[in-house]
Amino acid sequence: MNALRHEPRGRAARGMKLALGAAMCTVLGACAVPHKPAEVATPAHLTPATPSTRDLLRLPAPKGKIVVAVYGFRDQTGQYKPAPDSSFSTSVTQGAASMLVKALKDSGWFTPVERESLQELLTERRIVRALDGSQGDKAPAIHIPALVPASILIDGGIVAYESNVRTGGLGARFLGVGASTQYRMDQVTVGLRSVDIRTGRVLQTVSTTKTIFSYEVRPSVYKFVNFKDLLEIEAGVTNNEPTQLCVKEAIEAAVIHLTVQGLKDKSWSLSKESDWNSPIIQTYLQEGNTYAASSMQMPMETPESVAPAAEAQPAPTGH
Repeated sequence: MNALRHEPRGRAARGMKLALGAAMCTVLGACAVPHKPAEVATPAHLTPATPSTRDLLRLPAPKGKIVVAVYGFRDQTGQYKPAPDSSFSTSVTQGAASMLVKALKDSGWFTPVERESLQELLTERRIVRALDGSQGDKAPAIHIPALVPASILIDGGIVAYESNVRTGGLGARFLGVGASTQYRMDQVTVGLRSVDIRTGRVLQTVSTTKTIFSYEVRPSVYKFVNFKDLLEIEAGVTNNEPTQLCVKEAIEAAVIHLTVQGLKDKSWSLSKESDWNSPIIQTYLQEGNTYAASSMQMPMETPESVAPAAEAQPAPTGH
């Protein structure tokens, strides 16, 4: 008789626990389901500035702006995203030329002229010339100034994209409660060079590399709340650094290094000679000198033996 009395109570308690577990799963599922785009839409805003953007805007003024032309800045990596997007989506942006033109203009040192859409520009100029003479007698004559020629050609591209340069993770669990984290590092490399259009001589060439960092944090609970009732809860958050922002930062850093190298080689000059000692120029100049010194100190391997490391010669630090 007592067993019959306790059996409904046990069933009721077990039913309440199952109902509670189902409610928790429903709540977690509701949190995981994304809202409609209309409910989370945010207004468009300017692309976030990177550390290289701030350095680019802090460059001292030039003695005179250099007119540059950019015919293209292509993706030379040949890398595609993993399946199932491998046939349609590339790993890096295909609009790097637009980023380069903006970086050149934002620096205050260069005046970019349109060359990527040169055919469309010439077509519009022909249309304007065709209107000349077809206006009324009192209409003013249409005058189109000549196109501005460039002094320097800026060329290069995204030369490398390396996936999974470094991966790792860490996890721990105690009494069914634990958490784990994973991270991955990719790497994008940009090459940039300036060319004198009169002689075709390469004036400066730089290469910059930016690391792309991604990580995932996943807490979990795996616990028996009763003899036959198992409670399992999982959650997670992933943060992936935008690839296009990393490409943008690498391009802007390359423009700054190209400008500083031009000052060092006296290809162009500052408006004030005292600006040579400005912190922004000295910082990037020191970074270039350190890179050159490290490269010169690397041992050269020969079939017979290994040659001793060459001593680095100090690079000039001023005009």
